[in-house]
Amino acid sequence: MSAGWTVLLFGLFVCIYVQSGSFETVVISEASEQWGSHDEVNRLLKKRSVSNSQIEVQSVKVDCKVMSRFAHTVMTTKVLNKAKVSQEVFFEVELPKTSFITNFSMEINGKTYTGEVKEKEKAKQQYEKAVSSGRTAGLVKASGRTMEKFSVNVNVAANSSIIFTLTHEELLKRVFGKYELMIRVKPKQLVHNFEIVADIYEPQGIAFVDAYGTYITNELLPLVEKSVTEKKAHVSFSPTLDQQRTCPVCEGTLIDGDFFIKYDVDRAHDVGNVQIVNGYFVHFFAPTKLNRLPKIVAFVIDNSYSMVGHKLAQTKEAMLTILSELPEDDFFAIIVFSTNFILWRPHLTKATQENVEDAKKFVKTIEDDAGTEMHDPMIHAVKMLYEEPRNGTTPPNAVPMIILLTDGETNINLLNKHQIQESIHNAIGGNISVFSLAFGKSADYGFLDVLSKQNNGIARRIYEDSDAPLQLKGFYEEVASPLLSDVNFHYPDNTVNSLTKSHFKQLFEGSEIMVAGQLNDFELNNFLVEVTAQGLENHFEVKGQAYGEEWKTVYPDEEYVFGDFTERLWAYLTIQELLNKKDKVSTEEKTNATAEALELSLKYNFVTPLTSMVVTKPESDDSVIADKLTEEQRGNVPSNNYKVQLPARYSYAAPTNYVDGDPHFIIELPRQNDALCFNIDDKPGTIFNLVKDPLTGIVVNGQTIGDKKVAPGKKVNTYFGRFGIIHERFGIRLMVSTKEISVSEEGKQAKVFWTDNGTIKGLNMDLQVVKDRSLTVTLRNSVKFQIILHKVWKGHPYHQDYLGFYTLDGHMLSNSVHGLLGQFYHGLEFEVSDLFPGKDQGKQDAVMFVKGHELVVTRGWQRDFREDVKKGEKVPCWFIHNNGNGLLDGVHTDYIMSGLFKIKQE
Repeated sequence: MSAGWTVLLFGLFVCIYVQSGSFETVVISEASEQWGSHDEVNRLLKKRSVSNSQIEVQSVKVDCKVMSRFAHTVMTTKVLNKAKVSQEVFFEVELPKTSFITNFSMEINGKTYTGEVKEKEKAKQQYEKAVSSGRTAGLVKASGRTMEKFSVNVNVAANSSIIFTLTHEELLKRVFGKYELMIRVKPKQLVHNFEIVADIYEPQGIAFVDAYGTYITNELLPLVEKSVTEKKAHVSFSPTLDQQRTCPVCEGTLIDGDFFIKYDVDRAHDVGNVQIVNGYFVHFFAPTKLNRLPKIVAFVIDNSYSMVGHKLAQTKEAMLTILSELPEDDFFAIIVFSTNFILWRPHLTKATQENVEDAKKFVKTIEDDAGTEMHDPMIHAVKMLYEEPRNGTTPPNAVPMIILLTDGETNINLLNKHQIQESIHNAIGGNISVFSLAFGKSADYGFLDVLSKQNNGIARRIYEDSDAPLQLKGFYEEVASPLLSDVNFHYPDNTVNSLTKSHFKQLFEGSEIMVAGQLNDFELNNFLVEVTAQGLENHFEVKGQAYGEEWKTVYPDEEYVFGDFTERLWAYLTIQELLNKKDKVSTEEKTNATAEALELSLKYNFVTPLTSMVVTKPESDDSVIADKLTEEQRGNVPSNNYKVQLPARYSYAAPTNYVDGDPHFIIELPRQNDALCFNIDDKPGTIFNLVKDPLTGIVVNGQTIGDKKVAPGKKVNTYFGRFGIIHERFGIRLMVSTKEISVSEEGKQAKVFWTDNGTIKGLNMDLQVVKDRSLTVTLRNSVKFQIILHKVWKGHPYHQDYLGFYTLDGHMLSNSVHGLLGQFYHGLEFEVSDLFPGKDQGKQDAVMFVKGHELVVTRGWQRDFREDVKKGEKVPCWFIHNNGNGLLDGVHTDYIMSGLFKIKQE
């Protein structure tokens, strides 16, 4: 052994469920924190049943009225308990995440219990006062990309019925030239009276209406009835009990999915359309026949190590498509960043065919590399977008924008998040829009959201799924064709007050601008509107008379109007703007904006991030919470649906992620008191990356081996037979096989065998060998691993010795750590629900929501061999099938390496 080593060796959905229990109070909220008893939710989910014939869903009706883009939806379900004993029923509804719940009520035994909107803190106090009862029944949580699920359970007496009514309101946004109303219905059983009804009223005139459902077959298609007149449209869908069946004699239902209504309105080529009701107005602006403006755009793309594999491949795929669709009069730049940044070209480039082809070649060469530092590349992008117009090389009317795509938070720059935002905001000076795309759950969505809001843009979450390139492309297409920039609306001071936002950085093709406010003259039906914008000059008069008509004149029947809808639309817009404003203003302004938003939320009975809705039975203090997540929280959805109590030794804070066996990967998640597991099937000899941290320089790769021979009729079993551990900063390379352990550090080398017993001390690494059992690797001030040796009888006809790999301490690894195990070192959030008998006898399957995917998973056991290398200790876990597909970032083949000491995939 070489000098420099000290060696001490010794020779030694709408869903209805049935439950038991009771329910008293519901609290519905858009919360910034989690309330609720997890144990009770676990109990309820374990006992949940969807097949009890004693519970009958008598009717489900979705009644939607849309008045000038403002949708008011009432969802009503009547359930009958035909049993001779009381039973608990679960009511679930999925609604758009952009909507505000405005009412929830339950009619029980002839009495109606209606929700009351309260300030969140007051509702929380009421909840905490009653939480000792242990009852939970309400929950609103993220459901996929665009929906949120509201659920509540209630005890129904024998031979009694209950009627649930949920009301929510939303302002429909125009995207790609149409408005979309989506109704999700999943009764999970046949319904005696099922009906979807939508009435649309648009005084501008209706251009077209389309209606269809994801579950509507050719047989059901004629049941979608649609009638359209000049300003009104009526859509209905009401299948009979037999028409709902999956087959003539089946009890299963076809009604399981989304019902879409899409439409647009007629538009004049003028200053827009104004609607007035009882002193409130809304001004719609989306003129026709405008020419698109050229744009100058900087694509700022993250290629740090956390983008490895599928994410980067999808980003490159989307960029190639986007580049192909750039209009030739656009100018663009590409900046790729990790620890440092590189430029495709030093200046903005016109999107000629030749330049686009060259840019595509550059995009194809992008590889993952190092950490994440976005401040400097963003500042450089701003400089590029300012310098070119000053030099006169780009069109004078071009719209400047930055499109930032990243999957992580900045971890190199010494500036904190606020300082980075402030620095970029000051550099931009209000003249450039920033559109941020947050790729995956590890992205710091809150940071990116504020960054975009501060700079006249928006942030969008890109979900890690097979359609990620389409998501990226779809977002780009929304902002690809600016028609106007710096759009300002001016109304005479003596005519209006309490205006919503009246300055907009851009108007994009297929979108619409809305401004709402109050009229000083209650009887005023028209007033002068002045619109100024870059791009309007040669199209129509920028001053025009806007004529508003009272809805009582347009539609005299009161049934066509749900209350003062323009006032509610104004309140909806104002609350949204105040909530956005508080993220980008001073502390004093934030306090004022929050107070004003709270006041409006309470006045108009909106459940917002500042309020909660409470439904309480008389003479009862029992309480539950319904929690609605903000967009930032949607990427970090807590697992409060299902818990399995693990052995006591798994309750500590630091997870022990490991791989042992065939090879089975175990991901412990102590915060959720649970574990996930998956298997990798590949040919023997394959080398996989397990851990890669570009900031600390630590890499762990493992090579698989197979059995000596395959038993007839059996699959090839693979195990890990060699590990390579690298620490670039300290010049360390450690190779561990089933035969020997060899290590080098800065040119000094040592080798030991599994028959040895003792300690090897280097400058920056210690090795502790336990004869024929384990090797503990401690990298100074960094990380601790353990490798277990599994010895097999030499005469065994099939099996041979193999290794297991355990992470004992990885808390010093950076947020950029990745790999088959490394990507889980800083936690993972998931939901498990809807338990049902699995294909394997005695095992339960369930539906898991993780990383934007819905997976069918199986409850099973794996083993931890650290204490008992022979038998191991059982660890309960949720098994993800198909090589971890849906749980892993990308697919397992993305982690294949060409050598044991390779740092990058080839």
